[in-house]
Amino acid sequence: MKKKKIYEGKILSLSLYDITLNGRKVRREVVEHRGAAAILAFEGKKVILVKQHRFPLGYVLEIPAGTLEKGERPRACAFREIQEETGYKAKKMTHVLTYYPSVGYNTEAIHCFVAKDLTKAGELKLDYDEVMSVVKMDFTKLVSMIKAGKIIDSKTICAALTYAAKKKLL
Repeated sequence: MKKKKIYEGKILSLSLYDITLNGRKVRREVVEHRGAAAILAFEGKKVILVKQHRFPLGYVLEIPAGTLEKGERPRACAFREIQEETGYKAKKMTHVLTYYPSVGYNTEAIHCFVAKDLTKAGELKLDYDEVMSVVKMDFTKLVSMIKAGKIIDSKTICAALTYAAKKKLL
């Protein structure tokens, strides 16, 4: 296997891999990403979402999430991100699933958690390039919006529907 890094950015890199697959030499373009943690956070029956600007699509309604820092464990990232993006601290963080949103060309794994026992802990602590606001809604409305195609974010869809299936809410 031969690897050639052709781009290194703040949150991802792009590499070309020359590999042998079933006796054939093939080239693969791979987006390399440290992974992310995403949080389906409950305040009672309400889910805490963020309305975030996602270029080039514009504003998207999604669950809070963020990229793992170097050496950071997914659960630690989830606790950090919920506080930074919503101003809430979670006492309880339960892993619900890990999935790969773009199998075949991307190494990113998204680790989804459910957060409960939230307390308001302060203001949002956003990065300079983050533009978002907090939105609260009933979980049933979130599921309805997913079914209607109004929620387009994969981590939100995967976390909410997996949680609903495990709780036999669907």
